[in-house]
Amino acid sequence: MKSRFIASATLAALVLGSVAGCASGGGGSSSDAPKVITYWASQQSSSIPTDQKLLQPELDKFQKQTGIKVKLEVIDWNHLQDRTLTAATSGVGPDVINIGDTNAATFQATGAFLPFEGADLQAVGGKDKFVPVSYQTGGAPGKPPTSLPLLGYVYGLYYNKKLFADAGLTPPKTWQELVSDAKKLTDPAAGKWGIAIQGGSVPENMHFAFIFGQQNGGDPFDAANKPTFTSNGIVAGVKQYVDLIGEDKVANPTDAQSNSGNQSNSDFANGKAAMLMGQNNVEAALAANGMSADDYGIVPIPAPSPLPKGGKDVGSFVAGINISIFKNTKNKAAALKFVKFMTSKPEQAIIDKPYGALPAIKGGTLNFSSNPEAIKAFTSILKNNSVPLPRVDTFSAFTTNVGSAMNALMAQAATSGSVSTADVKKALQAAQDQMVAGG
Repeated sequence: MKSRFIASATLAALVLGSVAGCASGGGGSSSDAPKVITYWASQQSSSIPTDQKLLQPELDKFQKQTGIKVKLEVIDWNHLQDRTLTAATSGVGPDVINIGDTNAATFQATGAFLPFEGADLQAVGGKDKFVPVSYQTGGAPGKPPTSLPLLGYVYGLYYNKKLFADAGLTPPKTWQELVSDAKKLTDPAAGKWGIAIQGGSVPENMHFAFIFGQQNGGDPFDAANKPTFTSNGIVAGVKQYVDLIGEDKVANPTDAQSNSGNQSNSDFANGKAAMLMGQNNVEAALAANGMSADDYGIVPIPAPSPLPKGGKDVGSFVAGINISIFKNTKNKAAALKFVKFMTSKPEQAIIDKPYGALPAIKGGTLNFSSNPEAIKAFTSILKNNSVPLPRVDTFSAFTTNVGSAMNALMAQAATSGSVSTADVKKALQAAQDQMVAGG
């Protein structure tokens, strides 16, 4: 999964320091030859060396085609955002960089990134080159994007075919059916659970606050981009997720401490959990844990039925990795050529496969999986069951505050066995107050 968060205090420093950073004009390749650009790529595989091995042949190809050398640095997600902040405030950084699309509007607000508009947008292939719903993730509404989609991801519901068949169950089409099925497949004494979740992950919790909030008719921000975390829809959506551990008791209480996909992927692959809500790049992790693609099916994460007032049949947001150019690059023409290359059909077909990514461009090759069922399911989810996240410059603070509040609610559900609506609203009110106060 591909979104990460920035501490709000650091974010404030970024916004305040952006003008000075951009004015410095010190791009990362300022001392390099004109035919050299620097590229910070986000770690997408199991290790930095693996990413380097996957990307270097493509960079060599680009150099052969254009004469432009690309100096690559792969940065893990635990450090990428801080490195990006430092580059944006100091003006010393790479020419081209990957970002999680969650942060697109936040980074756009700093003024440190090149807007893709006019001749610059045409230089990379134009707006119509990209999948529309993915293109929308590039920045705030009504403004030229400062990032373009590179790798696409959405959530789906993975289910263990054998466990479902043995219990006489079919894949759930509503949230009520999901909970009912999960209860039938849960046997704590045998170490079997209906679903595996990452209840200790701040960004993962934010993802589902948004998804389930949408299902229940809630939005985390109003039309003026002010936080509305305590709206009935968001409160109901957060409770819906927390209840998997609490009231419904279909997820292992230890999942409240899980802050990465390693444990949940392993539990699903090894039959300890019958369902898993994961993105389209989970296949490699399941295979590494010994699970064949024939062993599981994929359907959209279902919504409650009937939908609450204002609710939407949403099973995912449009997740992914975007690519940006620093405005103060000394090699804009070369950087634009590189972005055009990385988002070209041939390169998309190459990089999507090892990274398990959906194409970010129209007509892209669907080869992110060797499983036709997965390809069909995730392309349908992207088209029919996904919406962009709110494109507001304070979104990273939403991730931090709401995701952290949900961590505490998950821990409460694991220890006390339930969390009330009042508990959820109180936690979200505190998160909203903290965000409004700038914390």
